[in-house]
Amino acid sequence: MDAILSPNSIWIVVPAFNEERVIADVIIGLRKQYPNVIVVDDCSTDSTRSLAMKAGAIVVTHPINLGQGAALQTGITLALQRGAECIVTFDADGQHCMPEIARLTQALVAHNADFALGSRFLGDTINLPKSRKVLLRAATLFTRLTTGLRVTDAHNGFRAMSRLGATKLNLRQNRMAHASEIVDQIANSGLNYVEVPVTIQYTSYTLAKGQRSTNFLYILLDLLVRRLHQ
Repeated sequence: MDAILSPNSIWIVVPAFNEERVIADVIIGLRKQYPNVIVVDDCSTDSTRSLAMKAGAIVVTHPINLGQGAALQTGITLALQRGAECIVTFDADGQHCMPEIARLTQALVAHNADFALGSRFLGDTINLPKSRKVLLRAATLFTRLTTGLRVTDAHNGFRAMSRLGATKLNLRQNRMAHASEIVDQIANSGLNYVEVPVTIQYTSYTLAKGQRSTNFLYILLDLLVRRLHQ
């Protein structure tokens, strides 16, 4: 990877489902510095697609709803086809801090890594409910036990990867379990990774869009069953 990454070489992948309230602002903010933004519209039933296109994003639409994992894989594959040197995954709901993209991409170069994983527990959280924090910690512990990677935040959608790193991902968990699957595939790749402190801001909107506590438990159970059958 080049010593300095130009904004044109960095592609931002934004999975989106029914995000018409915020998607335009997110894309406009991203494109002030990063012109290459891919939005994967996961069969939204609102105006997400048209608003993202008007904001200047490259938009790909799934004909049926497949979940965030599938949306990420679609976006990563397209970014690779377009020649991306670095790919950043960024949530559509506005909870990630756009200026921290540079922190992730610079970490790839500084640490000669192929993955830079954002960690809210090394960085900061704003308005994180205690119940959500407990579940996130449990998911991280499970991921550490099953992958051997000593990550501090397993379910964080804010991450950067080199072109080589991106080619090693083949997400099959279409729903939210993909976050643990990504860490598992990073471990299997043998490539270098680094964790980077980031800030996650929770609002009533992002919490309403997020996973319910019961869903987290189902995800952990599903991952455990799949792990036992490998």
